[in-house]
Amino acid sequence: MNGGTDRRTSEKTKTFVIDTNVLIHNPTALLSFKGSEIVIPLWVLEELDNLKSYNDQRGKAARDAIRFIAEATKGGNLHDGVRLENDSILRVALSLSTDIPNGFPLDRNDNKIIATAFAIQKTRERVFFVSKDINARVKALSLGIKAVDYEKQQVDINTLYAGCREVDISAENFETFIADRVLPWKENLCPNEYVILTERQHGPAAGPAASDGAANERAVGDHAAGIRTAIGRSDPENRQIRLIGREAKRVCGIVPLNARQRIALDLLLDDSVPIVTLLGKAGTGKTLLAITAGLRKVVEEKKYTRMLVSRPVVPVGKDIGYLPGEKSAKMSNWMQPLFDNLEFILGGYKAPNIKSMDQLLKDKTIEIEALSYIRGRSLPNQFIIVDEIQNLTPHEVKTIVSRAGENTKVVLSGDPYQIDNMYLDANSNGLTYLVDRFKGQKLFGHVTFQKSERSPLAELATELL
Repeated sequence: MNGGTDRRTSEKTKTFVIDTNVLIHNPTALLSFKGSEIVIPLWVLEELDNLKSYNDQRGKAARDAIRFIAEATKGGNLHDGVRLENDSILRVALSLSTDIPNGFPLDRNDNKIIATAFAIQKTRERVFFVSKDINARVKALSLGIKAVDYEKQQVDINTLYAGCREVDISAENFETFIADRVLPWKENLCPNEYVILTERQHGPAAGPAASDGAANERAVGDHAAGIRTAIGRSDPENRQIRLIGREAKRVCGIVPLNARQRIALDLLLDDSVPIVTLLGKAGTGKTLLAITAGLRKVVEEKKYTRMLVSRPVVPVGKDIGYLPGEKSAKMSNWMQPLFDNLEFILGGYKAPNIKSMDQLLKDKTIEIEALSYIRGRSLPNQFIIVDEIQNLTPHEVKTIVSRAGENTKVVLSGDPYQIDNMYLDANSNGLTYLVDRFKGQKLFGHVTFQKSERSPLAELATELL
């Protein structure tokens, strides 16, 4: 940031009025608006000031945003305007229009922020109100203000990288693949991408095979149904795919029930892939498989010193400090879904050095931690699992992943269609953003699950409700 400037702008210059939630979503969002006029209403600073004391990701983002804005004041006067490094002009505004429509209340900061954009629009031609709050955008539009979402870190969930693809092949090629364990592949594949191959013995397939049915994937296939399946893992350098285990692998008493679960387990047990993302609806086995692989790596193989498990504290919008008791007692309320999965695994997993879940927690073989306490730590030699990651912003996910030290594996899981954070959606959350950005990296693996294995009732509820 450098140099002051006056507040005059060209008629062609776009003016962006920034809502508080944009800075909470990304504290450095101001740098996304290049060669423009950026206006921060004074009430945004008031809201940031109120949020900065929160001991959670919102509080950290508020503090980061305040520091960023304060840094800008070193280059000039925020009332007149300060030039940023992206050639934009940043200023703070305190202006409410005197001709705002009757009935529009100004008793809330949200409405005062919108009223500021309304006032600025009287002197500018190209004014845009930027907010992650869809209701705030609707109110702005009702006043004739152009309102837009902050889309810098958005992806299209409909075209998101799935980590695997399903392909029908001839009986001849299928037999060659099983015999040679490799198959030439002309299409471009990402590192650690998988191909679910289906061979139909009774004529050509009418379309893409649905390979997730457990009945079709135990062992190599279901000969009675005339269908056989096999899974190949990409070898991009040699433009081929390599066969992964034909039999479903039992790990800590858990057996994958469909092709995508087998793919996930293959990635989770591969030490050469230090970051794995698991995306899918409830009951698809994301958390169960992650914990299962973690137990194998920590308890049996001793590849990592401990398994660190966490999830965002989002559902009621309060930090764990509002709950009574010590940290472990507070965390148990939020981590119960993880405990449920761990108890299920231990119910059928008999190991001489494991007696109970309490023992694993007591000797810190497994550590349950709040995300707010992970920030700032360096975490080497650990198997880290963060569940419900769809409730975090891209900035927050970056903070978590950057904590990984030497010889650490990070597993992030979530359902982008089940988001509790009011300012995120399926296209803008940290999970989908990370998948899109990491796609094609050798250190990264991903699986999008499709079939719930929890129960027929759970599957029906997920589909219909």
